[in-house]
Amino acid sequence: MNINLTLLMQAVAFGVFIWFCAKFIWPPLMRAIETRQKQIADGLAAGEEARQSLSRAEKQIATMLSEAKTRASDIVAQGDKLKSETDDQAKSKAEAEGERIIAAAKAEIEQEVARAKEALRNQVAALAVAGAGQILKREVDAKAHAELLAALQKQL
Repeated sequence: MNINLTLLMQAVAFGVFIWFCAKFIWPPLMRAIETRQKQIADGLAAGEEARQSLSRAEKQIATMLSEAKTRASDIVAQGDKLKSETDDQAKSKAEAEGERIIAAAKAEIEQEVARAKEALRNQVAALAVAGAGQILKREVDAKAHAELLAALQKQL
């Protein structure tokens, strides 16, 4: 009979233990598990949201980079255009200045040629007068005239 009473007492103690665990231990344990599950679910949701945010940020960065590259190429093209325009303006100014210098040099050369011609005419006239004076001082002789003309030719 001891076995039956012992078995019955153990069953009663086990029932009390189950009731005690269900009343005082099981609800806080379940709350802790549910809280932990909620935290894990929130963490996973936040991780997924962060992954999506990272993906959006990468796409936004890619578009910003492409826009920056486009702007940079536009700026380089504008710089090249400005450089070529500046080169063209400098060339045209240099050509105009060159033409002006050439025209001034030609005018100066023409003036020098005119002065030289005038000086040559004056010298020829002076020589002709001097030669005529020498011819008239001497007697009229063909041989003497030829010598005087040869001398005049050497002076010219």
